[in-house]
Amino acid sequence: MTLQKLKCPKKLYKLTKSYFSERKAILRTNNIRIEKEVSRGCPQGSCCGRVFWNIQFNAILNLDYEKQIKMVAYADDVMLAVKAESIREAENLTNIEMGKIIKWAKNNKINFNENKSKAMLITRRKRKENKKIAVYMNNKRLEQVQTFRYLGIIIDSKINFKEHILYISQKCTKLIHALSKSAKLKWGLSYKALHTI
Repeated sequence: MTLQKLKCPKKLYKLTKSYFSERKAILRTNNIRIEKEVSRGCPQGSCCGRVFWNIQFNAILNLDYEKQIKMVAYADDVMLAVKAESIREAENLTNIEMGKIIKWAKNNKINFNENKSKAMLITRRKRKENKKIAVYMNNKRLEQVQTFRYLGIIIDSKINFKEHILYISQKCTKLIHALSKSAKLKWGLSYKALHTI
C-alpha cells in the first residue's frame, strides 16, 4: 500500500509484490528439515530489507503530530518526545499521540512490543508533586523508568547524564585493568600494540 501511495512504477510494484509472496523459512540441521511459510516481515540481512523498512516506517515519522511532539527513529528504535507545561498535559498528549501510532501500526501490520517500550518523565522541577505518568500502548500501561538507553546513551529523568558518565567510567576502568594485565615487562602485548588499542 505504501508503494502505491508513493506512485511506484507498476512493474517495480509487481516485482516487489512477487518478492514478498510465497516465501518460506527453512531450517536444516543434521538430517532434520523444518519448513514454515512466512507471511510477514523482511528477510533479515537482505539487500532490500533496509530499503523496504525505510519506505514502510517513514510514514510513522510523518503522521499528523501536535507541534509539541517530536518523533525520532533510528532503524527500528523509536522515541516519542513530548513537551508540555504540566505533567498531566504531557500524559494526555502522549496518550493521544500513542493512539495515532497504534492505529498506524495496525493499518500497516506492525506490532510494537509494549513490554520493551518504556515511559519516562523528564523534569527539573524540585517541587513535590505526583511525578507518576500513565502512558498506554495496546491498552497496557507502560513501565515508567528513571533512566533508559537509547542508541548507546543512558538518558536520565533530569538530563544530567550522571548515569551515562558512571557507566562509561566503569567501562573504561575495566578496559584499563584488562590492558594492565596484558602489559608485563617480559611477556604480553608490546607497547606498540597497547598504544594502538
